[in-house]
Amino acid sequence: MKKSLIYYLLLLISLTAKGQDVFVKAEYPSVVNAGEQFTVMWTVNSGGGEFSAPAFKGFYKLMGPETSYSSSTQIINGKMSNETSYSYVYYLQAVKEGKYVLSPATFTLKGKTFSSDSIHIEVVGNTSPKQSTASSQGQNAESENADVESSGRDLFINLTVNRKEIYIGEPIVAIVKLYSRVNISGINEIKYPSFNNFLRSDIETPPLTSLHQENINGTIYGTGVVQQFLLYPQITGAITIDPVQLSVLIQKKVRGQSDPFFGDFFSSYQTLPKEVASKPVTITIKPLPGVKPSDFSGVVGKLDLKATLNKESVNVNDAVNFKIVLSGNGNLKIASAPVLKLSPDIEVYDPKVTDELKNGINGTTGQKTFEYLMIPRHYGDFTIPPITYSYFNISTGKYEKLTTNEFHISANKVNGQNAGATVYGGVSKEDVKYLGKDIRFIKSDPGNMERTGDILFSKQAFYSAYAFSFLAFILILFLRREHIKRNSDISLVKNRKAGKIAIKRLQSASACLKNEEIDQFYDEILKAIWGYLSDKLSIPVSELTRNNAIDALHIFGIEEDDIKNLSQILDTCEFARFAPSSSNAEAASVYEDASVFIKSVENLIG
Repeated sequence: MKKSLIYYLLLLISLTAKGQDVFVKAEYPSVVNAGEQFTVMWTVNSGGGEFSAPAFKGFYKLMGPETSYSSSTQIINGKMSNETSYSYVYYLQAVKEGKYVLSPATFTLKGKTFSSDSIHIEVVGNTSPKQSTASSQGQNAESENADVESSGRDLFINLTVNRKEIYIGEPIVAIVKLYSRVNISGINEIKYPSFNNFLRSDIETPPLTSLHQENINGTIYGTGVVQQFLLYPQITGAITIDPVQLSVLIQKKVRGQSDPFFGDFFSSYQTLPKEVASKPVTITIKPLPGVKPSDFSGVVGKLDLKATLNKESVNVNDAVNFKIVLSGNGNLKIASAPVLKLSPDIEVYDPKVTDELKNGINGTTGQKTFEYLMIPRHYGDFTIPPITYSYFNISTGKYEKLTTNEFHISANKVNGQNAGATVYGGVSKEDVKYLGKDIRFIKSDPGNMERTGDILFSKQAFYSAYAFSFLAFILILFLRREHIKRNSDISLVKNRKAGKIAIKRLQSASACLKNEEIDQFYDEILKAIWGYLSDKLSIPVSELTRNNAIDALHIFGIEEDDIKNLSQILDTCEFARFAPSSSNAEAASVYEDASVFIKSVENLIG
């Protein structure tokens, strides 16, 4: 019993030691200005050892290290895990321009030394925007950011593509990237181009929660990727991609409120929307060279073709599953089904198509499967000829043909079936039987003849009903035309229904409030307010801003108190979306204010 307990303890110790691999992680800015103060932090997930920082060659050490400790314990499905971390923070100052590499930091524990990665920091000069722009114009050929516009602006967005000249069907990657030197509290609206003449697929992009420093033509920007797309051109020639439009919320300090003793610590900020747009991008699409094979599938990339047959011997009228798998890299979404050349005695159904595709910066990868259901309707031996599939190989610049093996199916005769009969749909062929005469006797007896009553046309009620029906038709036609005329003006229809739609959205917001979904609540309130203003004021959502909405409300004679109420609602919702700290009571107050505003405007405008 004691031995087994000792073995158990040794096993637990070994598992614990194995699960606590020591690592040293460094966090630092990749680009800083000359003279700028910044921090470098190393994090170690173990204590009890000795930490050694590298020599900060090229930088002036202001202070450090500052050490801190954190620990967290989690219990998931009855399993307890404990994580600890020790942080070592150094405060440095950049001295001179250049690119510097700091040696790895080391952590020694029980005779073993663990190292972090090397640190790469670029120090750039404090050049003005105008100087930076002028210098970048003379170095466009050598700049790493040649496709990024001038760094003289505080905020802009850029749409870049990895290639500007490709073959038709060849993928390109489009990246939407944000550059900023101002404080951004959130993204209000994004309008992506339609990407006409491209087959577009979204590449999975992490949400933009923070910006990373980057040197753009001598100026440090906070940058972040907003979205990535994978584009497959569908026509040849020059194709222009329209600009990306972005509306962001920036924080601007209110003038005249800076404290002389505490500086900007107690300064107040206001959130303002700002719209930016990228430049259009032109792509040249070349046609595929050479002569297209007759069995060309339209796929451009690198493919592999495999075929399998689940059975080689079946009874007549039993099903056989024939599977063709097309795998590789390329525009597999448009890959057509292979053509089968089979005996007419084999019934083939349309294939079941499934795909397992993933979009990435290297294109679309994965496989596409075509499953054919075949049923032999006559006994005997049948052959599935080799299947050919042609595509254009990007790496070789030539058309390539894929071929599968030949397959054989043996259909066995079912006992009791006629030797020479062909079976269709599981029903045996039979002789046509004579069931009876198709023409009956002609009746020669005239029967009893009776005189009918008055003719309908001779009655007064007939003409009255006819006149009433005609008048009803004219009335319905008039009402229908009026209905079509009223609904033809979309703006008037939206104006009439603006209040009802806003009430439905407020009901959705109320449901979110009851479920304590505060973030979703503010989103629904904003949708209700902006949607109501767009429909009621006949301003498209793409052109609707706070300023032109307030101007339109003034024109309609809306009172100043209601307009101030609108501004307060919008400010509260925008702050709550990007800095959630509101309570249920405040949310309920916002709901009441929004209801009052919509009702008051509805009563005044009608």
